[in-house]
Amino acid sequence: MTEDKITGTLVFTVFTAVLGSFQFGYDIGVINAPQEVIISHYGYILGIPLDDRKVTNNYTINSTKEITTVPYLGDSIPTPLAEEETTASTSLITMLWSLSVSSFAVGGMIASFFGGWLGDQLGRIKAMLVANILSLVGALLMGFSKLGPSHILIISGRSISGLYCGLISGLVPMYIGEIAPTTLRGALGTLHQLAIVTGILISQIVGLNFILGNHERWHILLGLSAVRAIIQSLLLFFCPESPRYLYIKLDEEVKAKKSLKRLRGGVDVTKDITEMRKEKEEASSEQKVSIIQLFTNSSYRQPILVALMLHMAQQFSGINGIFYYSTSIFQTAGISQPVYATIGVGAINMVFTALSVFLVEKAGRRSLFLIGMSGMFVCAIFMSLGLILLDKLAWMSYVSMVAIFLFVSFFEIGPGPIPWFMVAEFFSQGPRPAALAIAAFSNWTCNFIVALCFQYIAKFCGPYVFFLFAGVVLAFTLFTFFKVPETKGKSFEEIAAEFRKKSSSAKVPKAAVEMEFLGATETV
Repeated sequence: MTEDKITGTLVFTVFTAVLGSFQFGYDIGVINAPQEVIISHYGYILGIPLDDRKVTNNYTINSTKEITTVPYLGDSIPTPLAEEETTASTSLITMLWSLSVSSFAVGGMIASFFGGWLGDQLGRIKAMLVANILSLVGALLMGFSKLGPSHILIISGRSISGLYCGLISGLVPMYIGEIAPTTLRGALGTLHQLAIVTGILISQIVGLNFILGNHERWHILLGLSAVRAIIQSLLLFFCPESPRYLYIKLDEEVKAKKSLKRLRGGVDVTKDITEMRKEKEEASSEQKVSIIQLFTNSSYRQPILVALMLHMAQQFSGINGIFYYSTSIFQTAGISQPVYATIGVGAINMVFTALSVFLVEKAGRRSLFLIGMSGMFVCAIFMSLGLILLDKLAWMSYVSMVAIFLFVSFFEIGPGPIPWFMVAEFFSQGPRPAALAIAAFSNWTCNFIVALCFQYIAKFCGPYVFFLFAGVVLAFTLFTFFKVPETKGKSFEEIAAEFRKKSSSAKVPKAAVEMEFLGATETV
């Protein structure tokens, strides 16, 4: 079949699009490596005398500058007032660092609502170009943060970068889903997640102390994303606009055909145009779909709830907790440089995401998601057992290590990449932007909740924390088994039929009929 042909234009266009996803991953990981360096710089800039001058001394040792503005307390006997000031200073630094990390997620939560809307207003290409302005501004603020009030510039820059990533988390999957041939839709959709984990890995590597994660170059590490923003902006001028956007949204059939021919290598695109014509007829019979209608209209309710549950499963699976615990577990196992083991986890992350690109069109989305969740359930059990028995059996630390690597592997086979593009497959052109917006918002919100609450849950549960995640993963696995349809190579009509089949014995016949207008055409 000609429709599954991989052309140079398609490869170039998808690569250009996922540069945004790469930035998403880079921004997630970049703040972790230079944590101690940035915290010490905050103390230096604010002139805060710390009681145990480890941070200040560390800055002096590693910096070419001399610290003359920080009062030296000598060996004077600490007074209650001094101790109180020290506690307040430590709390201030902790608060500023927390804001530096979490402001990114807040920006993402806000902007995720507007990715689909911006894509509809400007077109997919122009929307990504506009989003890059935010990326560039955020990168410049962080890149020059060493020259000004660092804490203010970094928090502002992270917030603006979060806004960019929030937009991209909706725009990139939507654009790739609309330009990909049906038979390659899953594989190309997985590249969004592959680019994210590649960005995380690269940020871990360039964040090593001897590269950019040191006192002299940490600001370059944070501002490096400006280069990516400029490169992608230039490449986007050579990318074709989404044919579906041109034909269905703008009613420009000539431009849509031209775009399709570029993407498909000049072959006959009559079949694609016929499919889009049918989808446009379906879309024209639909009124503009708002986010509220996704939940109130019986035709959309079950697909959007399933989509949200898939994103919740991804974030509440405990994957962030695994990364949180990995360094301390590697230290317990006797690894002298746990940072390299953590980079190893990042590499495993990337390899298995790449593997899922090849598996997703063969095994199917639902099957891979179930395999991934089942594997994570088993790994979470062994993870907790390893932590519980660590004091009694030293070799259990290696059990925990293996569980970490396998947990990450299973995550990237299914639950990592699949939720992002399955949402686009559940909905036709009309409700798709709203569905992608609410799904992205759900993902960001769950991410923020986990980041905010995990340390408290871990403190309360201790080594039993991953038993809790095992229970959550099991619940989502059962939900997937009973409620999530397979979408591999299926048209909207077939996916709608699957939803009807899985709904509780088709409660109301009318609701089953209404599902028909999800579309009778194949999605791209």
